Amino acid sequence: MDGKVVLITGGTGSFGKQCVQMILERYAVQKLIVFSRDELKQFEMQQMFPAAENACLRYFIGDVRDKDRLYRAFSGVDIVIHAAAMKQVPAAEYNPFEAVKTNIIGAQNVIDAAIDQHVKKVIALSTDKAANPLNLYGATKLCSDKIFIAGNAYTGRKVQTIFSVVRYGNVIGSRGSVIPCFLQKRETGVLPVTDLRMTRFWITLEQAVNFVCHCLGKMTGGELFVPKLPSMAIADLATAICPDCRHEMIGIRPGEKLHEVMIPADESRMVVEFDDYYVIQPDFSFFSKGQMPMDKCLGAVPDDFEYSSGTNPHFLTVAQMQTLIQPLLKGQKEA
Repeated sequence: MDGKVVLITGGTGSFGKQCVQMILERYAVQKLIVFSRDELKQFEMQQMFPAAENACLRYFIGDVRDKDRLYRAFSGVDIVIHAAAMKQVPAAEYNPFEAVKTNIIGAQNVIDAAIDQHVKKVIALSTDKAANPLNLYGATKLCSDKIFIAGNAYTGRKVQTIFSVVRYGNVIGSRGSVIPCFLQKRETGVLPVTDLRMTRFWITLEQAVNFVCHCLGKMTGGELFVPKLPSMAIADLATAICPDCRHEMIGIRPGEKLHEVMIPADESRMVVEFDDYYVIQPDFSFFSKGQMPMDKCLGAVPDDFEYSSGTNPHFLTVAQMQTLIQPLLKGQKEA
């Protein structure tokens, strides 16, 4: 990203703020643009990253639903990291077409604007809920994934824009994670647990940003990157946050799965494995399997391979999770 103009949609979210911080620390970008629709969050970010010390930072108020604004924002941009989305499962269930407008129509707007403004690379963030989706949020993100990957098929010969997707699990400490809820509830002595058997994939914000930056360097257009992540049972997570709290069983909520899947078995024939991630290769004529960098490739996965949080060979212990959430606990005490 050195010398490049980088734009992050949804740049004031949990991922966006971490991404801005790490890009400023590691790269000599020409310009770093935060694109989001919340003026208050942008104001708060300007206090976190003072203009006097971060002359490359720019802030654009805008919505991915507004194609005209995207066209203006993408002018002169080299790389787009698309993190804007409507993410809350209950909100998407209650306001379904609002989720469609942001997650699906917004995705198409980003693609159109990127192609027409000659953006070089676009990488979109996805979720494990997009694999075999059960809720509307997951369904809209599956549509978004398909749209971004197919975007490579109609860029035309004269346009160099390429699109790829990164799919990962629950982010420790993000606003959509259950961890802040548990931290808030632990003062009551009772933590609401949906099901003792429920498992989820876990990744830290720093790991998520690192993986996206890694994939930006590897992408040739059309890949769906999946990191190898540890799983953890929700009950063990509750124990890690507050060992002395009682667990109250509340049952699985509408739209939730017992275990999340990042690679369904039906897609295994298109998956290749690397040391610390998988790549789902697109089943399109535009994609040449020889064009992707194959260093450290371990080969194709078995035909019946499924990457599920329930059968994942790597599970976090309670002690390991306590280490990962220590910064959150410290921040809560300071607040």
